[in-house]
Amino acid sequence: MDKQAVLAAFDHQVRRHPTTDGEVERDPDVIRTISPGWTGVEWSSVDASRADAVIAAQVRRFAGTPWEWKHYSYDSPADLPDRLAAAGFTPEPPETLLVAEIADLRLDVAPPEGVELVPVVDRAGVDALVAVHDEVFGGDHAAVGDLVLAGLDRDPSTLAAVVAVAGGTPVSAARVEFHLGTEFASLWGGGTLPGWRGRGVFRALVAFRAARAAARGFRYLQVDATADSLPILRRLGFVDLATTTPFTHP
Repeated sequence: MDKQAVLAAFDHQVRRHPTTDGEVERDPDVIRTISPGWTGVEWSSVDASRADAVIAAQVRRFAGTPWEWKHYSYDSPADLPDRLAAAGFTPEPPETLLVAEIADLRLDVAPPEGVELVPVVDRAGVDALVAVHDEVFGGDHAAVGDLVLAGLDRDPSTLAAVVAVAGGTPVSAARVEFHLGTEFASLWGGGTLPGWRGRGVFRALVAFRAARAAARGFRYLQVDATADSLPILRRLGFVDLATTTPFTHP
């Protein structure tokens, strides 16, 4: 893989032309997304002499709304993270931007014995996915459920979701989002109950979603990987391209 070429394609196709249920606002320095699922700065390229003024303008734009500045390690200026922190932003744990060519991935990975992968096609499936996310990640993920339902209802659909079930109990859940008009699909979720980790459930969910993306004609699979999933995804063939850090503003 030509990592720089793929990173440039990701930056142009996904970050600079985001697909969203809401609105996209464009300024010379930043691209903003305002939607029920996510609100914030999707892309930025800021001159150092104007960076603080641009940051202040975004704070005013989103006044009264929780939002996020999605920072990537290749964004300019180099000291943008320090400037965001000085402006009142809080950095969340960094994640690794990984990409794989779907043609290089194994798509026939079976789940472990006793586990069935059930595609999410209705409200019952969405409720199961939300229940797993709530238990694994904590908090209330009802908004993710609304996002999944909305994506499934579109024609063509903008995502696919799956729940791993063992003995009638959902034990893992994940989704893949299709960035229409681009070469990229992206992986989200993938949370597994503690008792089922290390058995190959996560790997099977990756293969399931990669197969769905391949069937839709996408070339690349992208994921913002946490420290937990990073070694697994690297073993499956994903390649590091950058680091991404969400900077949240209250």
